[in-house]
Amino acid sequence: KPCPLCDEAKEVLEPYKRRFILQEVDITLPENSAWNDKYKYDIPVFHLNGKFLMKHRVDIPKFEERLRKLELQSE
Repeated sequence: KPCPLCDEAKEVLEPYKRRFILQEVDITLPENSAWNDKYKYDIPVFHLNGKFLMKHRVDIPKFEERLRKLELQSE
């Protein structure tokens, strides 16, 4: 379904796309009902490396900090 907040988030994250893999999850699909039950009123939701990061809007300083930490760990 149309999701203006999701579209906005993807635009904000565009400059970082070489540093992480964006995996989109459509919570309206039956196989994603657990995500729908958990987040139906809070989309978009962001997880980084399997851990909850933020919801509703991209917090760039928080995102950059966590991404940098992950990159340092993988060196």
